[in-house]
Amino acid sequence: MSGEEEENAAELKIGDVALILEHKYEQLQQMSEDPLNQVSQVFEKSLQYVKRFSRYKNPDAVRQVREILSRYQLAEFELCVLGNLCPETVEEAIAMVPSIKTKGRAHDDEAIEKMLNDLSLIKKFE
Repeated sequence: MSGEEEENAAELKIGDVALILEHKYEQLQQMSEDPLNQVSQVFEKSLQYVKRFSRYKNPDAVRQVREILSRYQLAEFELCVLGNLCPETVEEAIAMVPSIKTKGRAHDDEAIEKMLNDLSLIKKFE
């Protein structure tokens, strides 16, 4: 991947990838009378993987997680790590993404705690 492609590439959470692959799988099934002829083994395994490791199964929950994390003005990388790994405590979040505590950013422990509580509510009511 070239530098320009990397700059334009979006980082996706596992839940985002699951939504994309499920949509593509449905399209392939509609295009063929025998869906197994259209879906490669790699595609099937990839779909199984993201379904297994996605913390959020409901498409609305996946969107809500991105919306909530976007409110905190996180970098895409930070958003993806927190959205994929779902830390439960402020200490875990900082250990996973130390940059959320960088000087000059408005992420004090209370803001991080609020963000984690918002995420846990989504998971709880999913």
